[in-house]
Amino acid sequence: MLGDICAAPGRAIFQKHCAQLKQQYGADAVIVNGENSASNGKGITSRIMKFFKHHSVNVVTSGNHIWAQREIYSYLKANTDLLRPANFPSECPGVGVTTFEVRGYTVGVINLQARTFMREFVSCPFKAAESLLTYLKPRTKIIIVDFHGEATSEKMGLAYFLEGKVSAVVGTHTHVLTHDARILPGGTAYITDLGMAGALNSMIGMKKEPIITHMITQLPIRFEVETTGPMVLSGACISIDTTTGKAVGIEPIKVIDEAIVLEGPDEFDERKY
Repeated sequence: MLGDICAAPGRAIFQKHCAQLKQQYGADAVIVNGENSASNGKGITSRIMKFFKHHSVNVVTSGNHIWAQREIYSYLKANTDLLRPANFPSECPGVGVTTFEVRGYTVGVINLQARTFMREFVSCPFKAAESLLTYLKPRTKIIIVDFHGEATSEKMGLAYFLEGKVSAVVGTHTHVLTHDARILPGGTAYITDLGMAGALNSMIGMKKEPIITHMITQLPIRFEVETTGPMVLSGACISIDTTTGKAVGIEPIKVIDEAIVLEGPDEFDERKY
């Protein structure tokens, strides 16, 4: 599982290293958070979904920026390999839970959004998770949750709430890889945040100077994607016992690449996707 893929820099380092990482860790499946993968760092497009699928991504999760590119609404209505948080109103396009098959096993994926320090009004993620488990449990023991949120305490709270009921709870949204990967006593793998793919010397993948100016002045300022390297790619490799559905290992992933050079802010070969 890889953290928020941020704009062209994130897509570039993902494209370069995904296959090698999959081979290195012997991974059977790849799940990424793609809610920041569009050219301006907000949202995702159907073309980028084709890019992820071309590179063997099984499921793409998201978060509060899923609605930023209106073009994606029709994709969400027609497909289940891109998730929006399940605790958004049911009238929203798309779904927040899906399953896929790998090596003869069914894997369930749930996408939820936290509430603490988040602007969006969403229903209780704890109750949403509990409800979704009644749907998934008869289908599979292998269940992975992407919890998209700000507060470490809320992410940890959901992990303890779901301990022993799901295979893994991983956090996304802060774009900072945390140093707390572990398996809880009940057999659930946990990490507070998977980090991101994007420019290393940035703030959440964006140019740091405008953000610092905004913090000082409180004036509205447009954030810009940082395209200068080195680039970073982070996440975690989770090993799950297919018989019990319990995690048996979780190892953080962090790749820093100083060789990637982008020719433009949205370097992307449209002809392929």
